[in-house]
Amino acid sequence: MKSIMQDDKSRCYICAKIYGRTTIQRGLEEHHIFPGNNRNNSEKYGLKVYLCPEHHQFGEDAVHKNPNEGYDLLLKQIGQARFQQVHKDLDFIAIFGKNYLNIGAEEHT
Repeated sequence: MKSIMQDDKSRCYICAKIYGRTTIQRGLEEHHIFPGNNRNNSEKYGLKVYLCPEHHQFGEDAVHKNPNEGYDLLLKQIGQARFQQVHKDLDFIAIFGKNYLNIGAEEHT
């Protein structure tokens, strides 16, 4: 399925959304936001973005180097919120097994 998170496949999602980069980037990689057993669900529901190699695999802050932290957690939270906006008739937690929107919230209470 087409991404429900990103229409523009020519810019890294993180570079564009976080850093405001507007130039076209080459060599972007498709990233399924929810990996492992939920990779197929990410594909089925369009929960994927395009990332530069630095943000995807190789940089210090890369999502695959920091599972459930930093940019990876941020993408999961944005992905859950977008899923709930687009698929109002479906239960995110029942499908993906976790509520990512509450992670980190307990640190601020």
